[in-house]
Amino acid sequence: MKKTVLWSAVLAIFILGGCSSKDAPSIDASNESASSMAEQGGTPIVTETVAEEDILVVDENGVVNIDQDGNEKRMSTLERRMQTISFAFDKFNIVDQQADRMTENSELANGDAFNFKIKIEGNCDEWGSDEYNFALGLKRANAAKEVMVMNGIDAARITMISYGESNPVCTEKTQVCWSQNRRVDFKLLP
Repeated sequence: MKKTVLWSAVLAIFILGGCSSKDAPSIDASNESASSMAEQGGTPIVTETVAEEDILVVDENGVVNIDQDGNEKRMSTLERRMQTISFAFDKFNIVDQQADRMTENSELANGDAFNFKIKIEGNCDEWGSDEYNFALGLKRANAAKEVMVMNGIDAARITMISYGESNPVCTEKTQVCWSQNRRVDFKLLP
């Protein structure tokens, strides 16, 4: 039985190997000159270098984006102008001092950053359980979103995320450091 299977496999390999097609002869087009192509009635191929700034990028909706890198640079520059909002320990309300920053962020979002979406990132210090801190971070992000919507930002432009305690800007074990981690950050999205 084993010999029959083995011989059948060897025979199948030879049969299939004999049915393989021959390679088509390759033509080296680089050796043909434009004049010989013209003599034969063909059209010569002309190569041209295109400057990078002349390239248009079209997204999936058919919208032409002329300067993708410039758009990203602009977004990054505007994002750096967005101010972080700080919170008191175990709180998610925006106090008067931070309300001025929220107003400035809203004005920026309605002005220069009008074409971008806004991601609000809620963060906490390390005190409390992971679940509690994720919920508190989301409440902080939602408080910031409500202020932006009251200031005329379309709610559809805003997304929120909570990082809880997992995204600290300071890792020292001090009151000052912990207060820096109780915050909301703003990111711009295309």
